[in-house]
Order: sequence, then structure tokens, then C-alpha cells
Amino acid sequence: MYPVSIKGVVQAPDGRIVLLENERNEWELPGGRIEDGETPQQCLAREIDEELNLPVEVGALVDAWMFEVMPGKRVFIVAYRCVLTGAFAPAVSHEHKRVGLFAADALPGNLAEGYRRAVLANRI
Repeated sequence: MYPVSIKGVVQAPDGRIVLLENERNEWELPGGRIEDGETPQQCLAREIDEELNLPVEVGALVDAWMFEVMPGKRVFIVAYRCVLTGAFAPAVSHEHKRVGLFAADALPGNLAEGYRRAVLANRI
């Protein structure tokens, strides 16, 4: 069995995508591990609040894939579209180095292909 991580495609009010830089110096979508008793949507709303202090409503599923985080370590990623429900004033938590805002057509090179695909699927 693989760990499951629920991720969200969140757009800033100007349309740019919110990404977080992790300890491996890679950009990723906000989100995290689902806990017992949570729905994926509850997990994602909680994780985005914890990681960015942003209120969101979790919408439609945009993609799911198996991600090899590092050689031999795989995580099943499920990504949802998210919509801000309050002010946009992200505050990065201790879990990440920094927050970045990127246009969907100008995503950073060190963003895994699955995350890139989820961002582009969100535009449809």
C-alpha cells in the first residue's frame, strides 16, 4: 500500500498558481497526507489552511498519479481544483521554504510532471 497525498491547484486573485518550495528544492502543489476519518476535501482544506493560512473550497478532481518522490519511495497523489473563499494573504508554514506564484504557462523547471499536468488540467 502506498501513502496518499491530497494536493490542490489554487489560483491567486491575479490567476497565477500557488506553489510551495519543499526541502528538496522542488516546487509542489499545497496539500498533504490524508488522516483517518477525513474526506479528501476535508484533508485538502485543512492542509492548505495549515501550510498557507488560506481558506479554500475544494472543487473537482483534476488528476491522480503515482509519484516517485525519491528512488524507491512512491506516493499516490490526488489533485483537486480549489477556490479561495477569503482574503489572499498566504503565510508559508515551517513545512516549506517559501511560497511562489507562477503563471500556468511559465511554471518552474523543478516542478514534477504530475504537478505540471494537474495545473494545466485545471485550466480546462
